[in-house]
Amino acid sequence: MNKVFKVGLIGCGHIAETYFRAHKYFNNFKIIKCADILDSASKKCASKYGIESLSVKKLLNDKEIEIILNLTIPKAHYEVAKKALLHNKHVYSEKPMAINLNQGKELVKLAKKRKLFIGNAPDTFLGGGNQKSKEIIEKNLIGKINLGNAIFAFPGVQSYHPNPEPWFAQKEGGPVIDMGPYYLTALVNLLGPAKEVSGSMMRGVKKRIIGIGPKKGKKFKVNCPTTYLSTIVFENKTIIRLTLSFDVIAHQRNHIEFYGKKGSMIVPDPNMFGGSVYVCKKLGQPWKEYKTEKMKLGKINIRSKSLRANESSINANYRGTGLSEMAYCIENKKKHRCNGELSLHVLDIIQSTMKASKTGKKQKITTTCKIPKRFTEKEIRKILN
Repeated sequence: MNKVFKVGLIGCGHIAETYFRAHKYFNNFKIIKCADILDSASKKCASKYGIESLSVKKLLNDKEIEIILNLTIPKAHYEVAKKALLHNKHVYSEKPMAINLNQGKELVKLAKKRKLFIGNAPDTFLGGGNQKSKEIIEKNLIGKINLGNAIFAFPGVQSYHPNPEPWFAQKEGGPVIDMGPYYLTALVNLLGPAKEVSGSMMRGVKKRIIGIGPKKGKKFKVNCPTTYLSTIVFENKTIIRLTLSFDVIAHQRNHIEFYGKKGSMIVPDPNMFGGSVYVCKKLGQPWKEYKTEKMKLGKINIRSKSLRANESSINANYRGTGLSEMAYCIENKKKHRCNGELSLHVLDIIQSTMKASKTGKKQKITTTCKIPKRFTEKEIRKILN
């Protein structure tokens, strides 16, 4: 039986519900206390889930808490993660790990110095879709992957989030900060580390209207690019064209396509855990479907009414997997997959994409990381209820 780690949540916003829902899937962590810079938000969360509400300071000093779950807004990720490490807590943060590379490097160095675990979302690459794709690539079914194409595009965060302003307030960021981590982490998991990137950007709509929640109908100013087009060259010489946009009403290509020497492959939406993988090995032949619904982290468990252009109404959502896998690795002294080095490399690609798009000059990726090992069904069973 696994140890159940006691988790303290900082940041009681929109995404918190997802992690509380994860309790019914995973057997080795429990969120027992929460905090937020807004005391009212913390108390509301505590009341809803039957846990204790504390100030951020008291939560960080609480000796009962072993892992800090950092669900604050992106610009606060670094500060909260650093404080957690300085209080000798392991920390798992929502993506991205920080908003600039130097902050990310500092966090990785600090965690290593204090012999603590630092982990980061996204963990969707641990799901059935990406793991089945990894298996197919490792079996060399489509041969050496030369090229690829990936698209994330929808109208913007304001269409589903009640407080979208922070995602548009930065001078640089937008979709590359918000959704880039899903696609880039999936790509690194499948192809290995990136080598260089070039890109371009635009700001499509200068003012947005909040679509849901108490501020529905409110207009706010956009201060960052809302579309990025990048070309990424990986160390294995694969070239990927990546589109990230908050300026598209609808599309039908929310997946990754790989073009190999022996065939082509469709990797399902990296924003989700499940979805079928498709392979075509000869022109004119039908695509072969590899279903993931019988995989532990591919089984359909949500039926959503979401209007997000990138989100399937029926899919698998097991967010919290990364936190659970990290807890298991802490207990068993193993290297976790959603680790600091991987997150730092993804942050490097993000920052380099923004710089390349702003300057028009190709940027070298200065960090690297090891390719995460495939997450086997046997390993997954160990952390599931």
